[in-house]
Amino acid sequence: MARKPITKKGFQKLQDELKNLIKHDRPKIISDIEEARAHGDLKENAEYHAAKERQSFIETRIQQLNFLLANSEVIDISKIDSDQVRFGATVTYEDINSGETFTWKIVGEEESNIEAREISIQSPIARALIGKEEGDDVIIKAPRGDIEIEIISIDYR
Repeated sequence: MARKPITKKGFQKLQDELKNLIKHDRPKIISDIEEARAHGDLKENAEYHAAKERQSFIETRIQQLNFLLANSEVIDISKIDSDQVRFGATVTYEDINSGETFTWKIVGEEESNIEAREISIQSPIARALIGKEEGDDVIIKAPRGDIEIEIISIDYR
């Protein structure tokens, strides 16, 4: 299986989440289960069932994070020196039809965040931009139709 790219920042965020789940959430849920057990009949104990469900979620997430961290390739984007769009690039482009300007950072799948303007390298926009240079005209294949854009700038910060 190929290792999936992730930025140093994204890798650290996943490590922090794992550490929090193991050191804080897991012991808390164990305590909650013990407390709910003390209330008596487990068949009709809603607190117990809710705590067990939460425990299942936490354990599953811990397994997911361990897998992701073990199978990630950390890319230090500060060391990238390229005129082309690559993983980790922050790309600003203009929609040729509307004149609107957009800026996206291309990151790993697990760290993409639309509100933070970070898109997965697997997204249609990122796939269309990879390998292109400033000034290039690009057609992005989107669900609502093709979007013609011009790349204004590429930055690796």
